[in-house]
Amino acid sequence: MTENDETNRIGKIFVWLAWIIALAILVFIFQDVLDKQYNPNSNPEMRLTDSGRAEVVLQQNRLGHYLVQGGINDQSVTFLLDTGATQVSIPAHIADQLNLPSYGSYPVQTANGTVTVYQTKLEQLSIGNIFLYNVEAHINPGMKSDEILLGMSALKRVEFTQTGKQLTLREQN
Repeated sequence: MTENDETNRIGKIFVWLAWIIALAILVFIFQDVLDKQYNPNSNPEMRLTDSGRAEVVLQQNRLGHYLVQGGINDQSVTFLLDTGATQVSIPAHIADQLNLPSYGSYPVQTANGTVTVYQTKLEQLSIGNIFLYNVEAHINPGMKSDEILLGMSALKRVEFTQTGKQLTLREQN
């Protein structure tokens, strides 16, 4: 092998490495953009109204849903707002991570058919600066997602108004 062949081979290796590094940087940059499109409310806008009530403003994601970073018993979770869900519905694998107790089971009708769920109660549920206490919920072993459905057992305790692609949650008087 001549010196010129060796130089060409090293040059090709460096070109490939440059392309791989450039691709990795693009993935890193655009993953953040994709994450913000999926959940634009990872750090929701919070404020107080003139009357001193807590208020959180959410933006719709690219699929038309409202996802928001929140908390259950001071542990970070992701909520998917679902006015069609009667209760807050927590996937079993997340309930295990949160160490939620369960008591009593009962069947519920879901979009995927009937499933047996386990009743639980959340000591504290938070979305931004809105805090709810003693919220009825259930643990759903059939759910495989990493989002918790924020159903009406929580949403009936806040006022919410949608304008365009924006949803405002406000604590009740």
